[in-house]
Amino acid sequence: MVRRRLPLVITAFLVVAIALTLAYQLGAFALVTGSEEAATVTITDGGDTLATVDVEVADTPPQRYTGLSDHESLSADEGMLFVFEHESTRSFVMRDMAFPIDMIFIGEDRRITAIHEAPREEDQSDLRSYRGEAKWVLEVNYGYAAENGISEGDRVEIDY
Repeated sequence: MVRRRLPLVITAFLVVAIALTLAYQLGAFALVTGSEEAATVTITDGGDTLATVDVEVADTPPQRYTGLSDHESLSADEGMLFVFEHESTRSFVMRDMAFPIDMIFIGEDRRITAIHEAPREEDQSDLRSYRGEAKWVLEVNYGYAAENGISEGDRVEIDY
């Protein structure tokens, strides 16, 4: 009797495991894990506030993949904050973007580790990769970092 049920139990386990994996990939657990839709990011140089940005939060794999590619533009102090569970070397590309952006990489200690100005890429067949150590990556309008005096080492506060 037990031998006859074992294949059924294994099959049921595999079906549940596959369903949970697909649900995670599609972002179905976003609310369970404390996902936020928006936040305010404040950048300081240790004393003075350099910039305050209202951001959309991308904290699930599908949201991070799409990023800003479904936006036509950003307002002056708007952006997107990509959120990861831990700091690691991150690599971003300008996939299907309608406008140029700055990519600001932020480490686990909430200090800026790298800033890249990323012009809009016409040729999507060979996308340039922008890399940095980050737990968070902030994307804002092109030239925003330079215009606001933002540089590596500056501190970042995130208010969800």
